[in-house]
Amino acid sequence: MYKRVLLKISGEALAAGRGFGIDAVFIHKVAEEIADAHALGCQIGIVVGGGNFFRGVAQQAIDMDRVAADHMGMLSTVINAIALQDAIEKRGIMCRVMSAIEMHQVAEPYIRRRAMRHLEKGRIVIFAAGTGNPFFSTDTAASLRAMEIKADILLKATSVDGIYSADPKKDPDATRFEQVTYNDIMRLGLGVMDTTAVSLCKDNNMPMMVFSMREQGNIVRVISGEKLGSLVTA
Repeated sequence: MYKRVLLKISGEALAAGRGFGIDAVFIHKVAEEIADAHALGCQIGIVVGGGNFFRGVAQQAIDMDRVAADHMGMLSTVINAIALQDAIEKRGIMCRVMSAIEMHQVAEPYIRRRAMRHLEKGRIVIFAAGTGNPFFSTDTAASLRAMEIKADILLKATSVDGIYSADPKKDPDATRFEQVTYNDIMRLGLGVMDTTAVSLCKDNNMPMMVFSMREQGNIVRVISGEKLGSLVTA
């Protein structure tokens, strides 16, 4: 269905409900799914969050300078990226971590043309350290990277099975949207992504699929064209 995708995985998802750190069993399940999707011939770029270690807007950063806190959050994404790279490479697939903050000992610097070349050669590319700038979330980094690598779609893997009118964990009457526009997300205040990321996708006609990664095989199903979760269009 899709030749090239950008997969956004939150840091919280890698904690698998533990709240902090990386769940070793879960990250290998994610790597296995990514390997299965790669076997279909799809070129895969990945952006990981860092919320399982530190978030610049979290409660523990409330007394910190926002720039310092955001830099700590970016470094957290690098930890997750290296862990995911290791799990993917254990399945015999070449994987590169490219960081927006230069750290040559652990990751390649992010260079757009080099990233696209890696994808063309069949390597999986994990984009770490967000955009490299404070005040921008990893959702915005995912939107930006999706457009830079000319992805067919942005896939946002979450803990819920789509976009709801309210938080389904708190409101049992929340209804799920099969399809929604970026304008609707902003108008209704749906907390899918931050406003910057939504505007970026809308202005550049980047479709997005929001789906649950709790169910084994969902990444492959989405890439194969199955209608899972919620589709967002411009």
